[in-house]
Amino acid sequence: MKYIKKLSRYGTGVGLGALLAVGLGGCQQRDAQEQSSAQTQEKNAFVVIEEVKPGRYKIAEEFPAKETRIILKKLDGTEKVLTREEMDALIKEEAAKIDNGTSPLTSPQGAQVAQQGGLSLGEAILASAAGAIIGSWIGSRLFNNPNYRQTRRSGYKTPSAYNRSVNSFKKSSSARSRTSTRRSGFFGGTRGGSSGRSGFFGG
Repeated sequence: MKYIKKLSRYGTGVGLGALLAVGLGGCQQRDAQEQSSAQTQEKNAFVVIEEVKPGRYKIAEEFPAKETRIILKKLDGTEKVLTREEMDALIKEEAAKIDNGTSPLTSPQGAQVAQQGGLSLGEAILASAAGAIIGSWIGSRLFNNPNYRQTRRSGYKTPSAYNRSVNSFKKSSSARSRTSTRRSGFFGGTRGGSSGRSGFFGG
């Protein structure tokens, strides 16, 4: 897939892991590997955040991945891979703003701020799919807030970047649903119509 090729450019390839039951044949083994891969793909995100003004950022690209990774592209053309410690620190800082009501992410004016000038780095992380993963402990304080949903959409560099992200995560969710349906019976014979979850992007 196209976003898997993008991942390889940043050295993020990792081996697939599949939990295999003893005695299953080769066909069942492949099914288990597909299921494991689909589950992992849905739960992680590769995100490129670009500095658009000094200290202001927008989401340039994101797609499902085997490992959550954020690449920061700075105005001077350099790139940096954020560590988990850096991401956690930025999210905790933004969480404090959410708690005291000063975060643009939950403000009615947040979408306009994001559209015109961009977001802080911590805000951009929380506006991305990665934010829903590593910042999930924030819960309904952010992710069920209607102002946040509007601000997040405006936090992408272009409307097409937002649409590509939505479509890629929906495809990943659908693939996981189809794999789970094939594996729902012991011999893979049950093909009931379980519906896929849209995940972070809803709908």
